[in-house]
Amino acid sequence: MTAPASNTGRKHDWQEIVATVLLSVAAVATAWSSYQAARWNGEQAKTASRNNGVRVEAARAQGLAEAQTEVDVATFIEWVDATVSGNTDLQDFYEDRFREEFKPAFQAWLDTDPLVTTDAPPTPFAMDEYRLEATEEADALDAESAELSEQLRRNIQRSTNYMLGVVLFAVSLFFAGISTKIQGRASRTALLVVGSTLFLGTAIWIATSPISVAVSGS
Repeated sequence: MTAPASNTGRKHDWQEIVATVLLSVAAVATAWSSYQAARWNGEQAKTASRNNGVRVEAARAQGLAEAQTEVDVATFIEWVDATVSGNTDLQDFYEDRFREEFKPAFQAWLDTDPLVTTDAPPTPFAMDEYRLEATEEADALDAESAELSEQLRRNIQRSTNYMLGVVLFAVSLFFAGISTKIQGRASRTALLVVGSTLFLGTAIWIATSPISVAVSGS
């Protein structure tokens, strides 16, 4: 009669060991996932702040480009009026005051002999030579903003994944904890199997996720 009791005790000891180990590792995994979720929230906030700054700079550069274009258009129109009226002094006056970025396009346009050539570009602004540094800067900043937006999306997803990991690890903790309160051997085993399977699956998934040890100051 003593042998069956000994076997039952050993089985209960085995279940208690598994439950204890599962409780321990699931608690650590829950804390790690919570830490990573908080870290990725910090990365998310940092990226969003950088993106906002880049967007402001892009809007500023675009505004400057539009203002410079307006100046170029205005002085060119005045030059055209002076040319049509035959006022060479006024024509030279405006030509001397063309912005440096506008002059290459203007000269290239003149080289097409626009007053004679019918298929010449209508204005210097249609020339490939008309390029503004502010426009190029705005385009580069827009591209950087697009990259930051994609990075922000990834950081949000990573934070969400770790939060889901917290929930799943907590559920495995629940199964491990409740198994210690159940007297039936089959029920305890079932709870431990479910909890262990859930923990292992979540741990493997979380192990493939990027980690953030610290939010960089850059």
